[in-house]
Amino acid sequence: MDKQRIAELGDELYRALREGGTLAPLTDRESDITIDDAYHISLHMLNQRVERDGETVVGKKIGVTSAPVQEMLGVFQPDFGFLTDAMVYPDGADIPVAGNLIQPRAEGEIAFRLKKDLQGPGVTEADVLDATESIMPCFEIVDSRIDDWKIKIQDTVADNASCGVYVLGQNEVDPREFDLPNLKMTIWKNGEFHSEGLGSAVQGNPLTAVAWLANTLGEFGIPFRAGEVILSGSLAPLIPVVAGDEMRLEIEGIGGCACRFV
Repeated sequence: MDKQRIAELGDELYRALREGGTLAPLTDRESDITIDDAYHISLHMLNQRVERDGETVVGKKIGVTSAPVQEMLGVFQPDFGFLTDAMVYPDGADIPVAGNLIQPRAEGEIAFRLKKDLQGPGVTEADVLDATESIMPCFEIVDSRIDDWKIKIQDTVADNASCGVYVLGQNEVDPREFDLPNLKMTIWKNGEFHSEGLGSAVQGNPLTAVAWLANTLGEFGIPFRAGEVILSGSLAPLIPVVAGDEMRLEIEGIGGCACRFV
């Protein structure tokens, strides 16, 4: 795909983000679009956010890592994207829907805070653990600028991995003290039990998912930086949310995270 078309599609996605609209799937319009094309579209969209709106990149995310999420979306490999300072909310936050989100869904995740730079290729789970300062509970609120979530892998990569906003729990712990694949997360919606999942839902181990992301972005020359937050993927199926909904999760032995949509 030529640079002009990449820029045009990146601009379309940026306008959809800012105007609260959606687009027809890119894969319906560009039959030969590749994941590499999609990544460069997402970079163009990100650059618009940085240059026009003054946002700063503060982390990265991996998505579509668990079998339930892959089956729900019909996307059968992980996606990847970027986090900016404008996306993060504190634990317990009220998150506006109107003018902020389009078709949001909540994901319960484990977030990693890095203390060292890390760049693929060749990053292992041990490297990720060595570079991690702490982990914490997290809600990622995914949101698609593609009509009715009708996405293929190229659509979601181009759309910054369908990232909307995210909420970090207050408790940060040393991951070396926990058996990450067996961490149990329980999620409640509007005070009622909704779902649960284990860390192993994320490619067998959240460390594996973060290593995959480091190596995938490394192919594009993009490093992880010390201080960044890395979202490692959902432990349970996505949960559609609307204004008025309240979400809460708890990771056994670590703590919780909550938010409300207004």
